[in-house]
Amino acid sequence: MPAPLTLPRLIWGDGPRQVLLVHGLGSSAALMWRIGAAVADEGWRATAVDLRGHGDAPRALDYSVAAYGADVAATRPEAGGAWDAVIGHSLGGASSVVAAASDAGWTKRLVLIDPAIHVAGRDAGIIRRSQERAFATPTVETVRSEHPQWHPQDVELKVDAVRRASVWAVAQTSAQNQPWDVRPDAARLAVRTHIVGADPAVYSLFNGDLAASVLENPHITMSVVPGAGHSPHRDRPDQTIRQILEALR
Repeated sequence: MPAPLTLPRLIWGDGPRQVLLVHGLGSSAALMWRIGAAVADEGWRATAVDLRGHGDAPRALDYSVAAYGADVAATRPEAGGAWDAVIGHSLGGASSVVAAASDAGWTKRLVLIDPAIHVAGRDAGIIRRSQERAFATPTVETVRSEHPQWHPQDVELKVDAVRRASVWAVAQTSAQNQPWDVRPDAARLAVRTHIVGADPAVYSLFNGDLAASVLENPHITMSVVPGAGHSPHRDRPDQTIRQILEALR
C-alpha cells in the first residue's frame, strides 16, 4: 500500500468502545457529527478523521482509493489495538474496505453507508458534476437549495468542508481512480460488515447487481434507508442512526 499520512481527529464521547468515522469525498470529519454524537450517547468513543486533501489533513499527490485506504489503515485508537467498529460513508466506505481487507486486525466490524465500492459510467459523471457544483458556489444558500431537508449544522459544515478541501485533490480522486473498483477487497472481507444503503428511488451508489455481487460474501449484510439519497445520515438521520446502532449491537 502507499505510504500513509497522519490524519487529524475529532472526538465525541469517552466510552470504552472505540469507533472510527470516515467521511466521503468533498466532506470532512466534522460532517460526521450526527453519528459521532449518537454513538457517544450509546457509550462509544467516536473518532472522526479528515481524509487526505480534505479539511486539516495533509495534502499529497496520490489520491487513489489505495492511498486513502493506507491512511485509514494506519489510523488506530489512541491506546493502540483494533477499532471495535469503523463507520465509513461513500469514499470513506471504500477506503475502509481496502483497509480492513489489507489488515484483519484493524477493526472488529464495519458499517458502510452507501459505499463507493464500484464507480463507473453514469455514477462517475453524477459524482463529478456534483463536486463541480459544490466548489463553484460554496454557500449556505446553494447547499440549502439542493438539500432543504438537511439540519442547519449539516448545511453550515458542508460549506465549510468544501471551502477547506483541495479542489485539485477532489478532482484527482475521480481522475486517478480509473477504474474505481474495490469489489475484490470487499470479497476478501472477513469481519462482520453491514451496509446501510441509500434508496435507489432517490439515488444510491450501491444497489442492483453491484449489491448482489458484494453480498455474496457471507460476512456482509445490508439494509436500506427509505427516502434517503447518497448521504442517508444527512437526508434521513434518525432512520440511518437507528440502523447503524442496530448494526453495532
